Amino acid sequence: MTLHRRLVVLAFMSPWIVGFSVFFVYPLLSTLYYSLTSFDLINDPVFVGARNFVFLFTKDPLVRTSAANTAYLVVAITVGRVGYGLLTALVLSKLKSRASGVFRTLFYLPALAPPVAAALAFVFVFNPGTGPVNNLLDVVGIKGPLWFNDPSWSKPSLTVLALWASGEVMVILLAALLDVPTDYYEAASLDGAGPFTKFWHITLPSISPVLLFAIINSIIVGLQYFTESTVAGAVASGSSDAVGNVASLGYPDNSTLTFPMWLYERGFHSYNMGYASAMATVLFGVSAIFTVILVQRLRATAGGQEDS
Repeated sequence: MTLHRRLVVLAFMSPWIVGFSVFFVYPLLSTLYYSLTSFDLINDPVFVGARNFVFLFTKDPLVRTSAANTAYLVVAITVGRVGYGLLTALVLSKLKSRASGVFRTLFYLPALAPPVAAALAFVFVFNPGTGPVNNLLDVVGIKGPLWFNDPSWSKPSLTVLALWASGEVMVILLAALLDVPTDYYEAASLDGAGPFTKFWHITLPSISPVLLFAIINSIIVGLQYFTESTVAGAVASGSSDAVGNVASLGYPDNSTLTFPMWLYERGFHSYNMGYASAMATVLFGVSAIFTVILVQRLRATAGGQEDS
């Protein structure tokens, strides 16, 4: 490639290069730098080495709690979103009538709801005293739980909220299912393959790249779970200030306290931005590790299928 053509390609790529540098590389490097400092957003940062990371892994009393809650949500949201999205997409892919478009729209609409409004609606629906869910359970003789007001039920309630708004996963999986050549299924039927055999040996391998994207996306959603948890905990506690009230953070009993919420509290309530940057660095590292592992697994699986 000549120098002229290289410059032309670089010119066309320059908007992306500038955006990537300004909105990703620079913030990432700044976060890494501030993670090694004591910085309160007012005074100049003071270099402290790895002190923030040592405190993070050994002394912070709520890091383990917030990390455990986040791990729970990552597993529950990933399994639920991908499983629910795949099951819904499989059902919708079989519909041939005009009503299929209506059902697709209905399943996707919750994904368009603003997170704050969705969390408010769910706290109202699952209100233990006046919510319609517990009222319906009372009709059939079942005493409903306290939902967002009970530490044992708060995280499952957040998981249900996340699944309700997972229409985008269903849409991309449905597009992948509709793109699988029908010739594969016809040939498998001639060989006597049943529905499960077709799904395991044709459907899953064909949509594996899209399925991997859905898994990675769901893991990242779980790792960054912040808005819904913050609003739900604050409203369930009776607070009118979802973000500014530290007392309602993680209500009830820190059961809804996620790692990003604790990061936000350290950085913008306690003005310990150096420590918050260290937490953000760890969160980014965990996300990157999950992504690399899943991509490597997909490549190994695809390589094995090609060899066979």
